[in-house]
Amino acid sequence: MSRVCPRISGTPTAAGKHCPKKVGTVPLTVGVLALQGDVDEHRNALSDLGARPVAVRRPSDLAGVDALVIPGGESTAIIKLADAFEMTEPLQHAVQSGVPVLGSCAGMVLLAREVLDGEPGQTTFGGLDITVRRNAFGRQVDSFEEDITIAGVEGGPMRAIFIRAPWVETVGEDVEVLARTSQAYHADKVVAVAQGSVMACSFHPELTPDRRLHALFLQRVKGRSGQ
Repeated sequence: MSRVCPRISGTPTAAGKHCPKKVGTVPLTVGVLALQGDVDEHRNALSDLGARPVAVRRPSDLAGVDALVIPGGESTAIIKLADAFEMTEPLQHAVQSGVPVLGSCAGMVLLAREVLDGEPGQTTFGGLDITVRRNAFGRQVDSFEEDITIAGVEGGPMRAIFIRAPWVETVGEDVEVLARTSQAYHADKVVAVAQGSVMACSFHPELTPDRRLHALFLQRVKGRSGQ
């Protein structure tokens, strides 16, 4: 089935059509960490926007990528698999060296400087000067959807899906807050941030047909690479 994909301006393409297939003059190669989680969903979103997604399962897969996506899933499972496949240090090095990264849900947890309610001594890849609370919105049964406004994304609010999602407890002075929740029960929680070449969100943009957050990320990647 074809996916309807709004451009970053929020103006959708014709029903049933994909987004334009060119992102700059040369398609960006975007690695998707493929150890666990919503790997295919992110790859579909990136393909819809004209990027070239590649699966990243071992250190050699990082060679030649313009950017990296860490998908939603289970943060403790991802980090254990990263350790098993000897990916943790290469991923930390990639983030520290300035490779642009987008993390969703578990990906946000793994990009944080500090994790609350995680496993003792939980390792992260770093990149964001934030403290996150793992599973802050509750268990699977507490999952919810909400329309949120994201800085830099035009065309009105985006539908956000929160599944055992984290929220951001504290942000460093160099961190840009992109979005907060508005629901009365969990109002004003920080759920999307950016710092330098790294972006992260608490929700799952890969699970909706709205590609604007992925498009914003790719625009930031192109801006940093001069495309």
